[in-house]
Amino acid sequence: MPSAAVLQMEIERSLAARFPAALSPAPQALRETASTGVAAVDTLLHGGLPAGAVSELIGAESSGRTSLALAFVASRTAEGRVCAWVDAGDAFDPESAAGNGVNLSQLLWVRCQGTPSSPSSRDVPQAERRRVQGLPLARLDQALRATDLLLHAGGFAAIVLDLANTAQEHGNRIPAATWWRFRQAAGSTHCSLVVLGRAAYAPSSAAIVLECAARQARTSGGTILSSLEYSVTLKRDRSDCISPRPFPARRPTASTWTAQPGWTQQTRRA
Repeated sequence: MPSAAVLQMEIERSLAARFPAALSPAPQALRETASTGVAAVDTLLHGGLPAGAVSELIGAESSGRTSLALAFVASRTAEGRVCAWVDAGDAFDPESAAGNGVNLSQLLWVRCQGTPSSPSSRDVPQAERRRVQGLPLARLDQALRATDLLLHAGGFAAIVLDLANTAQEHGNRIPAATWWRFRQAAGSTHCSLVVLGRAAYAPSSAAIVLECAARQARTSGGTILSSLEYSVTLKRDRSDCISPRPFPARRPTASTWTAQPGWTQQTRRA
């Protein structure tokens, strides 16, 4: 009785004209990743953040999400790649970015300030309230439009959409179609889109969701901050849907990393 391998070869030979390699699985290809600049996170992700996909870094304030994004951009710009930072909250600090190793000459900073309508003379208090309430939404709209333009323009190795200062209820209102459009554009232009937020806003379109949290601060001499330790938890990994990879199914889902003194001294908002 022929073995299974011989039987497979006979079946494929008989079907070769119509169905080439009918029973042979397609060869697996390693997905392309980009280093985050943090060895512990790269180990957790088996190489880094996926290229041509959407990744989300979520967490509360001072959770390390911005520090991790700066490390990623620093790694990309160190390779001579052009990156962009879409700043929806107008909170990006170039000095902090430079202190984290980002090559500012390779970084496009899109600063969203919002342009709500000016108050009328008849109803100043009410119009002023509308202006204050509409400013975050105006900035969010500018950030989404700018991200869409940059993704479709191409030429950027990484784009950071910084929604860290955006209220969670506003982020949850971003249509799913917008994230789907971003995912398609990132795949077409081979760009890594990194979204910073308080929560995951694009779970169905994001290949990677990392939840960041602060663990402890280390000091020297009792008063001088020497380093900050963060934890990173892999909440979602759909990168296999982009390109199969021969990695084991069982993998760690959490890790820790420490920001060095040169980072924490300059970082305005983690």
